[in-house]
Amino acid sequence: MVDLTDYLWILWLVFIFVAITIELLSLEFTFLMISIGSLGGLAANLLGLDWWLQIVVAAGLSVLLLLTIRPFLLRALRKGGDPALSNIDALIGMTGRVVSTVTETGGLVKLANGETWTARLLTSGGDNIGFRSSVEPGQPVTVHLIEGSTAVVISVERTQNNA
Repeated sequence: MVDLTDYLWILWLVFIFVAITIELLSLEFTFLMISIGSLGGLAANLLGLDWWLQIVVAAGLSVLLLLTIRPFLLRALRKGGDPALSNIDALIGMTGRVVSTVTETGGLVKLANGETWTARLLTSGGDNIGFRSSVEPGQPVTVHLIEGSTAVVISVERTQNNA
């Protein structure tokens, strides 16, 4: 009768291959650490250790690598990333000019990056001291925040008066 534990090395190789393939698709170093841990399981198999001990070696080595090496690799991978703001973050604080009168309920502004956005004036929550009720075409505004597809703006004159 054939002892299947004599062929566990094939299972280890297949598992290592599958983990490396998944790693190539995810690029998060998790499956790389698991595949290296599985190499430890394969080495334990080649040394003649029992199947359960092979699994313990592979799992222990994988966890050790995940907790120690992976964070350093992720930091090195993300180091030197582009620090420029993008998407909505790049719009906050951007200046623009009113195209169509902007009120608390709507209007249009053309931002410094050339995009035209629907806009509304920032409301003060009931206290209108220092807040304008509308900004006319051609007047400068600053984007305070983005709500969905609407830029919430404040008048540049208001910002300069409060400073």
